[in-house]
Amino acid sequence: MQYVECLRVFVRVVELGSITSGGRDLRLTPAVASKRIKELENRLGVRLFNRTTRSITPTEVGGVFYEQAKTVLASLDEAEAVVANFSETPRGALRITAPLGIGRRIIAPLVPEFTERYPEVQVQMRLSDRLVDMVGERLDVAFFLGVPRDSNLKLRHICDCPGVLCAAPGYLERHGTPTSPEDLLGGKHNCLLLRYPRSPEYFWQLRTESGLRRLEVAGRFDADDGDVLTSWALDGHGIANRPRLEVAQHLRSGALVEVLPQTPPLPATFGCLFPHRKLQDPKIRLFVDYMAEAVKAAVGDLQGG
Repeated sequence: MQYVECLRVFVRVVELGSITSGGRDLRLTPAVASKRIKELENRLGVRLFNRTTRSITPTEVGGVFYEQAKTVLASLDEAEAVVANFSETPRGALRITAPLGIGRRIIAPLVPEFTERYPEVQVQMRLSDRLVDMVGERLDVAFFLGVPRDSNLKLRHICDCPGVLCAAPGYLERHGTPTSPEDLLGGKHNCLLLRYPRSPEYFWQLRTESGLRRLEVAGRFDADDGDVLTSWALDGHGIANRPRLEVAQHLRSGALVEVLPQTPPLPATFGCLFPHRKLQDPKIRLFVDYMAEAVKAAVGDLQGG
């Protein structure tokens, strides 16, 4: 089993570009990860990496071995999935990711109940509003709120979440309350935008009586964290386009006011993605099924039923 661990460390070091990152990804200290690489090189009798003070890159033979090692590990994972399907007890690490806001408020609180049901499963959760590379980062399940982009992955639709344009009462008192979508254009209002590399949200889409309306809105600042946009809106800095479930409590308290309720944003899809596999690991299937039901209830509670 230590040889298999050496292979896993080697593959992740190649993919992440450093021993520290590769080890951290596998929950190993840099010292242990470095030791595993050395053990593998000693076993093979070759140098797998070129090392400098600033970088580590695979040697020619290391690059060739990397491709073969990936195949070996994929075959091993598939073999374990076959065995797992004969077992009544799913086990092993489950690597999941979710956007920051819904990850904290919805996904994370539901994880403990799943691990209580299946105590031999370890959930490793990563939260980020950036777009993730599921294959490259070896993730099992990725939750999303919006429009999925990767057609190479399997999609499980969970529910649709209404969107809402909202602002603090103080902001509307100072700048006026928009009465039509046109009021959001021409610099009349500071629109708070969610932006990150490869982000699709450089515009807002509103539902109107005449159909879908795409608005090229603008603002003086943006962020790659949805919670930051909500905070800015609460502090009176502009109008935010947020999933209603993310701001429902602030709407109920009056800290935020809905803007243009007659032309709301398009609903966002709440769902999850997971890689296509000939034989799906049962812990992934069980986790997705569990979350699909639990998330619907949680979203309903957050939105007030």
